[in-house]
Amino acid sequence: MDEFKRTYLRFCKEVGVEPQESVLTQLQEMRGTAGGSRLDLAGHSLSVDTCAVLGRVLQKDTLFTEVVLSDCMLSEEGTKLLLSGLCSNATIKILDLKGNNIRGTGAEAVGKMLVHNKTLRRLTLEWNALGVWDEAFSIFCEGLASNSCLAQLDLRNNQINHQGATELALALKRNSALQELDLRWNNIGLLGGRAILEALQKNHALVQLEMTGNNIPSDTLKALEQAVEHNMDRQSTLRESRSRSQVLSKEIQNLKEEKGRQFLALMETIDKQREELGRSNRTSSVRVGQLQEALNERKSAVNSLTAKLQMTEAALALSEQKVHSLGKLLSQANAEKAELLDRQAREIAKEQEESVMREGKLLREVNSLTEQNLQLKNKVEDAERRCKAQQDQIFELKKELTNTTAELKLRLSQAEERLDMEKKRSKQALDDMDNLRQKEVDHVNRHLEETERTLQERILKLEGLRIQLEDELSRVKAAGVAERAQAEEELGKVRAQVRLEEQHRMSSLEEKLRAARQSRDESQAHCCQQKQTISELQAKNSQQSLEMDGLRRRIEELQQEVIGKEQEKVAEVSRVRVELQEQIGHLQAEKTAQGSLKEKIAALEREMKALSSNHREAMLDKESEVASLLERLRLRESEMQRMREDEAQRASFLQNAILTYVQGSPIGHYSPKK
Repeated sequence: MDEFKRTYLRFCKEVGVEPQESVLTQLQEMRGTAGGSRLDLAGHSLSVDTCAVLGRVLQKDTLFTEVVLSDCMLSEEGTKLLLSGLCSNATIKILDLKGNNIRGTGAEAVGKMLVHNKTLRRLTLEWNALGVWDEAFSIFCEGLASNSCLAQLDLRNNQINHQGATELALALKRNSALQELDLRWNNIGLLGGRAILEALQKNHALVQLEMTGNNIPSDTLKALEQAVEHNMDRQSTLRESRSRSQVLSKEIQNLKEEKGRQFLALMETIDKQREELGRSNRTSSVRVGQLQEALNERKSAVNSLTAKLQMTEAALALSEQKVHSLGKLLSQANAEKAELLDRQAREIAKEQEESVMREGKLLREVNSLTEQNLQLKNKVEDAERRCKAQQDQIFELKKELTNTTAELKLRLSQAEERLDMEKKRSKQALDDMDNLRQKEVDHVNRHLEETERTLQERILKLEGLRIQLEDELSRVKAAGVAERAQAEEELGKVRAQVRLEEQHRMSSLEEKLRAARQSRDESQAHCCQQKQTISELQAKNSQQSLEMDGLRRRIEELQQEVIGKEQEKVAEVSRVRVELQEQIGHLQAEKTAQGSLKEKIAALEREMKALSSNHREAMLDKESEVASLLERLRLRESEMQRMREDEAQRASFLQNAILTYVQGSPIGHYSPKK
């Protein structure tokens, strides 16, 4: 604070301006109260010269992060000079210019400051008049559009009209950093509200917008609120995606660290084995050198003895004893040499047994992988058997539907025959009322034909539904067959790859066994290569299991949908049966009541009208239900397709990340080529 005060006084002296007493007293109070990083000059009327000096001081100031200049009665020239100094400031993040009647030149200065300043995060311009001059406000909007750091802007009570709102909307279309905007108590109106609503269709960064007191209709306000809520949802999804990407990057970093630790441990074990081999080779070479020296010494002794034997025959007995003792020593040396050779042979046999045990472990792991592949194949066969069972059930339902249609046709024919018999009897018994009865019977026949026609149409609709269900089932079966074929192809590829890798591994193991006595480094490298291939196979098997689980869930969902549709079809057929039985009962009641034929015919007409209306309403309800079910099915298929694409994209991302990691890891650099 003292440094700021000294700088202020120095600039005042350089310019030749008398320091303002209110500013000095405020700085002194801030020093006494430990104002920290906030410069608060609210309520002090600042002159033009004071604004110029403050602008120069704040231009290079690094102490304050918040400047409060509310209700300071700034003039247009003073605002321009003060804000010109803030253009190059790199520390101030909060600026409060409330209640300074900024207009015209001041608005232009604020716009220029927004163009050049790169650190300001919150700007308060409440109780000013930025919207009075359209040209100045358009310059302010241009500065706001080019700014990339301002997050909060307060423009309450600034006399902004619909033209200013249009300029502000154009700025919002280009700005992607502003998150909170307060436009309360202006005069934006309907046109300005629509312009801002159109801008929000392109601006996805604004998450808080206040528009109270602007004469905007309620529907436009609701649309603005919905657009802001959509931006909030978008920002939340972006934050979630960033957090997920950070979690994935952390997991990948952990995997890299773990792989590095494993590689270091492996290199340490390899170094230890190399040291042990070097020590064993050195000890064996030392032992062989000692034996060779002993043999050379004994050869020289034998040569001297033979010379002595040739020279002196008198000392023959002594020489024979010496030769015998030397022979014993030679036999002992040979025995020690044989023991050393046996030890080396046992060590080599142990190493071979260890290599055989490692090879057995690798073979057992490959067998476990093949068993997992067989289990997956069995699961696929179970799914096929379930599909076949569902096909058999659908075939049985088709048979039941044909039987019911045949029974309905037989009952209709019987009803027609009974009606014909009743007509003949009524003609014979009622000659007086022949004409009237003839008309009534014709009327009844027409109604029966209409009902028969409606029933036939209903049966045709049911058959159409059945055909649609069969088409859907065939499409589902085709998709299942295609997925199964794809899975079988992938399994075949995996098996072929496993076979090739087994062949490569067997050949490498044979080479390792042949070259085990020469160098063990090759065997260690080969083991590393085998572990890498096994990890790749395990990853592929896990991916195959995930794909099979997805296929199984898809088949179960399709089975549930087919069962629901079959239940609806059975319910529809049973309802048709009940209606036909009711109609047959009505016909039997008509046959038994010959005396009151007129009343019964009238009752039948009323019942037929009620039945036709009910039938029509039921048909409309069923058609709406079928349409809604088809729409729901389409939505579910689209959701499943989208989920499948998302899962495939995630799997591809993870696979690419793992591949790049494996290729860029130190194990990938040190592992030998296949």
